[in-house]
Formats: sequence, structure tokens, C-alpha cells
Amino acid sequence: MTVNLHDSAYDLEQALRQSEEYSRLKNLYDEVNGDPSAKKMFDNFRDIQLNLQQKQMNGEDITQEEVEQAQKSVALVQQHEKISQLMEAEQRMSMLIADLNKIIMKPLEELYGNPES
Repeated sequence: MTVNLHDSAYDLEQALRQSEEYSRLKNLYDEVNGDPSAKKMFDNFRDIQLNLQQKQMNGEDITQEEVEQAQKSVALVQQHEKISQLMEAEQRMSMLIADLNKIIMKPLEELYGNPES
């Protein structure tokens, strides 16, 4: 029996969309984006985060001022209940996707061995 991996991937996509984790993430995302003040705060946080990630990927140094700005931004968004809940939901979704990735990669790890062992 031949398995169409793309069909399985689309099935997984649909299962993800129907999951409790995704539903909660989407609802919180919609709530944050529906509140202009929260949206502005969250967008600012994301911009700072993306800028630092880009600098790291480019091998650029991150200044102490940028670190402090990022820390202030994190502290600010964590004080906002909906944004804090959204960030927790994002973390749970990220862990779920990491778990799925481990499952998907298992045949290759078995084939080639785990270099960490």
C-alpha cells in the first residue's frame, strides 16, 4: 500500500486547525487584535523580537540598549492579561508542533541514528 504523504500532511493540518490548542490560540489572537491598545503593544513587542532575531541570524551584535528595550517590552506585555494568555497559548502550540516534528522525524533518526547518543 502506497501512502501519499501530502494527503497525510493535509490531514494533519486539518487536525491541527480543529485542535483545542489552535482554537484557543486563534481566539486569543483575535481578542488581542480586536483591542487597538493591546494590538499596538503586541505589534511593538513582535517588532522588537523580530529585529533581535534578524540581528542574531545576521551575526550582528545586540546592544545592551536593545536588550533592555526587549526586557521592558516583555515585562509590559506580560502585564496585559490577554497578551500574556496569547503568549502562553503560542508556547503550548510551539511545544505541540515540536512534538509532532519529533514524531515525523523518527524514521530518519532510526535510519541514520541519533547523533546525540
